[in-house]
Amino acid sequence: MALRVDWPQFIPLVTSESARSALLLSLRTSLTATALCVLFGVPMALVLARTAFRGQRVLRSLVLLPLVLPPVVGGIALLYTFGRRGLLGGTLEALGIEIAFSTTAVVLSQAFVALPFLVLSLEGALRTVGTRYEAVGATLGASRWTVLRRITVPLVLPALISGAVLSFARALGEFGATLTFAGSLQGTTRTLPLEIYLQRETDPDAAVALSLILVVVAIAVVGGAHRVRPIGGSGPPGTVARPVRSTKDAR
Repeated sequence: MALRVDWPQFIPLVTSESARSALLLSLRTSLTATALCVLFGVPMALVLARTAFRGQRVLRSLVLLPLVLPPVVGGIALLYTFGRRGLLGGTLEALGIEIAFSTTAVVLSQAFVALPFLVLSLEGALRTVGTRYEAVGATLGASRWTVLRRITVPLVLPALISGAVLSFARALGEFGATLTFAGSLQGTTRTLPLEIYLQRETDPDAAVALSLILVVVAIAVVGGAHRVRPIGGSGPPGTVARPVRSTKDAR
């Protein structure tokens, strides 16, 4: 791809109005989708790693389904859930909320395909660290919230950061679900992958230049995720999560 880029025209190609609009929209929606992944993924990972109940395997399969499901199928599922004639679309429309073919639809599409990356990373870390330190904190009088905030989260923070970074990268590159559920409206739903797809037919040089930007961003993101210190990578566990020394300190 680097050999095919028209380097003398690279800056004009990647700074055109449509390219800048698509890039800014992609960054904004990807960051929002990543925040949603953290908001919903952390509780999901805690439930999957710290509890045992009937149907847990089914729940895990549903959470991880977007990893193997074609993105277009995910987009159709979202459309028939939140579209005007969807399961919830009619009720939402009566309330004045329209999701399909809007920027919100882009965020939901990206979060749908990116969520499993965070859940997998965090669930694995939670199982690795075990429950020993949490049990010690509980015996010293710490509440569940204190244990979660002072012990659990600091212990798995590297995995949380790594999972969030990977989720952001997946959201930034999402194409199929976004096109199916949100469409391609410039400035509203046309993200950078959609812009590349359209430019491929009208301006191949611009498509190659924008594709190279995504490749560079992906390499930087994946490299950054691997630079996050793994659990126990340096120093004792006490350097990651400051231990609770007494009942008074726990409170």
